[in-house]
Amino acid sequence: MAGLTKDTPLPTAITLHQKSRVLEIAFDDGRSFSLPYEYLRVYSPSAEVRGHGPGQEKLQANKRDVAVERVEPVGSYALKPVFSDGHDSGLYSWDYLHELGMNYETWWADYLAKLDAAGLSRDPQPPSAAPSGSGCGSGSCGCKS
Repeated sequence: MAGLTKDTPLPTAITLHQKSRVLEIAFDDGRSFSLPYEYLRVYSPSAEVRGHGPGQEKLQANKRDVAVERVEPVGSYALKPVFSDGHDSGLYSWDYLHELGMNYETWWADYLAKLDAAGLSRDPQPPSAAPSGSGCGSGSCGCKS
């Protein structure tokens, strides 16, 4: 999250489309983007996804059906989506949301290639197949929750 500068495009409209699972966002630079919830979730700026340093990123799988239950404003610079899988620690600054929109095609193709290379799926796992105790906050990454 680089933060706001005088050149940061600011949102003029934000709409959650629950049926299609898309966050639609328009910016004052004239650009608008439709960002799928799954895309937002797998590119969360949180430590759970990005890790605590370079090379600690965690590939997010099984997120095809993730929903955004609600979005909380964070000051005048970001949104905090609360996802249906319980993830709620990512702060999506205006500049990061703009970057997600500008890079959607490239980043989504990269994500799909990484999933394929790892033998993972976008489809949800049955509850009995989900690993327990994984992710930031559980202590498994070495952080203190």
